[in-house]
Amino acid sequence: MALTLPSVLPRPTLRKALPALADRPSLLAAATVLLVCVPTGEKDVTAAVHITAADLASLALVALTAVNLLRGRLPAIGTATCVQFAGIVAAAAVATVGSIDPAGSVTGFVRLSQVFVLVPAAVLCSLRDRTDQRLVLGSFVAAALIQGVVGANQYLTRTGASYTGQPIRAVGTFGALDIMAMSTVVSYGLLAALALALGERGPGGNARLRRAMFAAAAFLAFPLAVSFSRGSWIATGVAATVLLLRADARLLVRSAVLGLAAAVVLIGGLGLGASGVTDRLSSIGSVSAAPDQSVSDRYDLWATAGRIWQDHPVQGAGPKAFQKLRDSHAPLRLSSGSDAADSTIGFQREPLLSPHNMYFLVLSEQGLIGIVAYAALFLGLLVGCLRRSRGPGLAALALLTWVLVDFLYADIGGTTTVLTSVVLGLAARSARPAENRSAESTPKSPGM
Repeated sequence: MALTLPSVLPRPTLRKALPALADRPSLLAAATVLLVCVPTGEKDVTAAVHITAADLASLALVALTAVNLLRGRLPAIGTATCVQFAGIVAAAAVATVGSIDPAGSVTGFVRLSQVFVLVPAAVLCSLRDRTDQRLVLGSFVAAALIQGVVGANQYLTRTGASYTGQPIRAVGTFGALDIMAMSTVVSYGLLAALALALGERGPGGNARLRRAMFAAAAFLAFPLAVSFSRGSWIATGVAATVLLLRADARLLVRSAVLGLAAAVVLIGGLGLGASGVTDRLSSIGSVSAAPDQSVSDRYDLWATAGRIWQDHPVQGAGPKAFQKLRDSHAPLRLSSGSDAADSTIGFQREPLLSPHNMYFLVLSEQGLIGIVAYAALFLGLLVGCLRRSRGPGLAALALLTWVLVDFLYADIGGTTTVLTSVVLGLAARSARPAENRSAESTPKSPGM
């Protein structure tokens, strides 16, 4: 792991930064999103622990939240949200204690607590008003634009990761070993930009901001397309549909027409990504009748997770146990790994260490107890966002929808995992009842 951070910050800078962070901790949440763009140089995907600059920023946010709690600045977290987060910790703890390798599962327990509880709760506490929410959503857009520019350049200059033997796959600053990361960041940014633009419609809206966000969303469609990520395309399409339906059903129809026209011009007229995109799109329809190797491997990994769960139905085999039990439960036709290649790493075989489905991963490693806990959290957040999707809440609904759809064929892992935590925090903020929000808008003094 290669991680470069400033060794010493000037004291005047610290004196100015610390009070600003204390007054607006959402700055750390935004920094967490932006620091995902920092290249890690990681070349060992099998390492037990990967610590990135974004992880450090998220942990700093957790620490700041703990300090605010000790100072008496109690966050307005509802009972239902506390119970949902507590259920995740309890399920992971039970699975760790009953694990086939308790010592090896400890790191998994810590990671699950960080991703699904500590960081989301800290983000929730940091989002005190509408400005905080817009700040974090803006960081998603900024990160996506950074990655989108790099990814588009990789495709146009043929300096990306290998796809069908050609170096044209856009991967941003993440490299071929984290092949899904750029498309994830770009998808989040596209949805956040679209939601921010929709929020500025009508009387009193900022027309300049609305046009800028629509332009950003339109641009990000290109790097998303040349990422050749079917999963990100599907999740973005579903999330954008939900977003537009909640905002304006008539706008959904107009957007579909405009999107189709733009695709015809870019792909049919200018030829941008033509063969790769159309071939990739056509392959979506054949995932059941004639699946390619990557899809076939994914089906086998899901079956493997199902067999592991059958052996450990109640509390699962324990966090991080899937990779230990994979070979003893997998069919013989499962590939040893997936191919990855770019100009930096050359050609490598990336081992398949997870079932590439978050729900199957939870079921196999945490059993029925775990899947019930995660279902309670996800459904609770989704229902809450659907009921209160106004303003920045529209973006939270879209981002949460993206995550839940993506979890059908992906799971946590890689540089962008911490973004899932930020999305859950945004969703928890939007799902909260109105009375909790109004209570939080009045800050409490340290003595209270």
